[in-house]
Amino acid sequence: MYRYDEFDQDFVTDRVAQFRDQVERRLSGELTEDQFKPLRLMNGVYLQLHAYMLRIAVPYGTLDSRQMRKLGDIARRYDRGYGHFTTRQNLQFNWPKLSDIPDILAELASVEMHAIQTSGNCIRNVTADHFAGAAADEVADPRPYAEILRQWSSLHPEFVFLPRKFKVAVTGAERDRAAIQVHDIGLHLKKDENGRLGFAVYIGGGQGRTPMIAKKIRDFLPEEDLLSYSEAILRVYNLNGRRDNKYKARIKILVHETGAGEIARQVEEEWERIRHGALKLPQGEVERIREYFAAPAGLAAKAPSASLASARQADPEFDAWVRQNTFPHRVAGHVSATISLKPIGGTPGDATADQMDVVADLAERFAFDEIRVSHEQNLILPHVAEDNLRAVYDGLVAAGLATANAGLVTDIIACPGLDYCALANARSIPVAQRISQRFGDIGRQREIGELKIKISGCINACGHHHVGHIGILGVEKKGEEFYQISLGGSGDENSAIGDIIGRGFSTDEIVDAVETIVDTYIARREAPEETFLAAYRRLGQGPFKEALYGTA
Repeated sequence: MYRYDEFDQDFVTDRVAQFRDQVERRLSGELTEDQFKPLRLMNGVYLQLHAYMLRIAVPYGTLDSRQMRKLGDIARRYDRGYGHFTTRQNLQFNWPKLSDIPDILAELASVEMHAIQTSGNCIRNVTADHFAGAAADEVADPRPYAEILRQWSSLHPEFVFLPRKFKVAVTGAERDRAAIQVHDIGLHLKKDENGRLGFAVYIGGGQGRTPMIAKKIRDFLPEEDLLSYSEAILRVYNLNGRRDNKYKARIKILVHETGAGEIARQVEEEWERIRHGALKLPQGEVERIREYFAAPAGLAAKAPSASLASARQADPEFDAWVRQNTFPHRVAGHVSATISLKPIGGTPGDATADQMDVVADLAERFAFDEIRVSHEQNLILPHVAEDNLRAVYDGLVAAGLATANAGLVTDIIACPGLDYCALANARSIPVAQRISQRFGDIGRQREIGELKIKISGCINACGHHHVGHIGILGVEKKGEEFYQISLGGSGDENSAIGDIIGRGFSTDEIVDAVETIVDTYIARREAPEETFLAAYRRLGQGPFKEALYGTA
């Protein structure tokens, strides 16, 4: 994984000192809250319903054990003993005191972490496939390019004050696990017919109050042109994006209103002007960054594990976890293991300080000291030998982290909602907890199969409800919370915005409504192998609307 150089460390340390002075001036009254707001947002500090919230960057979702232990230590000393992993592969602390935040940032800087550009109208944390560098189906590891983009975009003088926040995601496999088509820029790493690495480039995706799927504007961009082409896109957006209306300020609105073809023409024109300058990536620099992401020393092919086979046969619960929570690795005899942060009845994405310590220990002992955060609010041990899976599982069981539900109906994405967020209209967490409890039986979950439920507490869609197989949006009507359901969304390589089915359901009705949808799917699917999403795309809205409302 990437290690800070001298510039990185000085940059982050200087920012901590700068923000410490700004906090002192705010606490003394020298700065008003309105004056302080843009300063705190540049350092990842939000003012939520009940307290300040600190959002910490985890670039492309990659951590090591010392960083995870530091997060646990901060949770224990400065917060309420837990943290919340987000859909941008970041971590949020919901209860820090403002006076403590400079000390927290200094603690983070000691382990090569920060909170810069996790808020504000800038280029946010670049995200990537959580199985990057390990997945058997990967063309190449996308993280070196995410790191190059991180370095280029950090305090880029042209792009610190964009019309609106800007999000970039990179994937390196045909199966998109980074949801690139719902990002402002989505990059699909691929090879051309000559074996050269490059990118398919998508722009203008996003969720929020106006959800849109990104448009592909280039089928193949050579890797050396990554920064110049990205800069051309950002320049076109910065010049033409709306600043008079924040609801229409994202690049997706510019692409929609101007037309993808015309925006592509403008980007190509700007790119031609700048592409031969200093932004052309030297191959030597690509290789230098790529070396940071080389396979761990000692990661070598192994024969199939006889001990794993016997352990699975002897323990059905362990067998269920291996079946559901492991993913094929590119090196024989290894897997990537998903650590579910979705215990039945728990808060999606939350991990206690003690659990963070356990994950750090397991990563250090059994996973070459690597941890990933997924945009689905889980953690990943990317390189685990099959022979070590039983030991990993036993450690997770002891920590309450061995729920065998990755990709199933209880693996729910949910934003913090009205329990924390000042923007929310409705609660997300209690709805997620109740759905999880309703479908908690593992046998029933496996009968249902792959089903992604995503819940947002407001139209900003931090819970990605637009691309849920079942999406749930909390709204407020006359002081009461209601939940609107959409079906058929997807955030993969065949991304789609879900269809709103009909009127919303009350807090008391929403879980029954979800169960009705699931039961309808089970009754109408052609075979147990037909997933919910495939069945919905075949059947359309009709059977589900009829089951929910009595009419199609």
